[in-house]
Amino acid sequence: MAFISGRTAMVVSTARTGLAKSFRGKFNDTHAPALAGHCIQHAVARAGVDPAEVEDVFLGCAIPEGSAGWNVARNSALWAGCPVSTSGVTVNRFCSSGLQTVAMAAHSVLVEGSTVTVGGGVDTLSMCHGSWVNGITKEEKLMKTHPDIWMPMIDTADIVAERYKVAREDLDEYSLLSQQRTAEAQAAGKFDEEIAPMDTVMNIKNRETGEVTRAAVTVDRDDCNKPDTTLEGLAKLNPIMLENNSAATVTAGNASQLSDGASACLVMEESEVSKRGLEPLGIFKGFAVAGCEPDEMGIGPALAVPKLLARHDLTVDDIDLWELNEAFAVVAVENQRRLGIDINKLNVNGGAIAIGHPFGMTGSRQVGHILIEGKRRGARHVVVTMCIGAGMGAAGLFEVA
Repeated sequence: MAFISGRTAMVVSTARTGLAKSFRGKFNDTHAPALAGHCIQHAVARAGVDPAEVEDVFLGCAIPEGSAGWNVARNSALWAGCPVSTSGVTVNRFCSSGLQTVAMAAHSVLVEGSTVTVGGGVDTLSMCHGSWVNGITKEEKLMKTHPDIWMPMIDTADIVAERYKVAREDLDEYSLLSQQRTAEAQAAGKFDEEIAPMDTVMNIKNRETGEVTRAAVTVDRDDCNKPDTTLEGLAKLNPIMLENNSAATVTAGNASQLSDGASACLVMEESEVSKRGLEPLGIFKGFAVAGCEPDEMGIGPALAVPKLLARHDLTVDDIDLWELNEAFAVVAVENQRRLGIDINKLNVNGGAIAIGHPFGMTGSRQVGHILIEGKRRGARHVVVTMCIGAGMGAAGLFEVA
């Protein structure tokens, strides 16, 4: 299906960093423009495109503060070696930001006539978390009408599990599956094609003396997963909010990991791809969002996906692969049940529980990964979806090239 304009937007290349644990991981002193700029630079190079051809960089960031402030998209484009003629815009729709920007990059090609654009995302809790938390203020009217928009995400996850009777055992079993799939995929090199190794310098703090030293490191893989995870070990973990909520079920083992990283996808118009003899990863087909009550934001995908599929006359069974963000295990479990997704098509190489989840980056990482994995498996239609803070869901449809 081509858009009314007769143009088709194609994802030609993707590049991302490995994901590092926030605060104590290898990216704990790497600025956001460096993370995202590195990915943009490699996505452009992998496509064989002149940086000057990139018209606009759309960059998702859920915490656009600290090192990610001052329009990190524009800063990242310049860091990547794009000329001053390349523009950049930072976009925040929380955990869907990276998918949102890929859609916006595609829309720029489809509607505005752009030839080359970039959609991606970045977040570094290590260098932004303090300014983000300290900067939150609440508005009086909204506090009366929709106070739950400020509810911590972990509380919304506990609410979804309790409200819809999702058992703790189911959450832990799913989390184990995510860890196992990621470990197997990593051992088989299934993430290597998308990761662009990055040299950087990290801070290392001596726990006994408090002394901080610096070390040169290379991030060439995801460092967040725990291949030795067991169901018994997960069951022993106490719910994080147990002291405030006796029904809490979210633990450190069945929630996504706080991590730092970036991703970029380069998008081009089909005729230009053909003229240059490039081999695209996939075709952008559509994007949809939906809203729900803020205190159960975890069910957002179950609302956005049907809207997306209906627009393209597709059913859940028509989709060959799914990337459903594992913000919390309950999000994956509950939406898989509601939508009727075959578990063998869902997050086949694991997800955020094992890989990590830099909020604004994840959607772009999912797009790149599902298109690469789709090629391996001979898939056609693939969907990326996630829940979004304040009560929303987003979903994107792509066709594997």
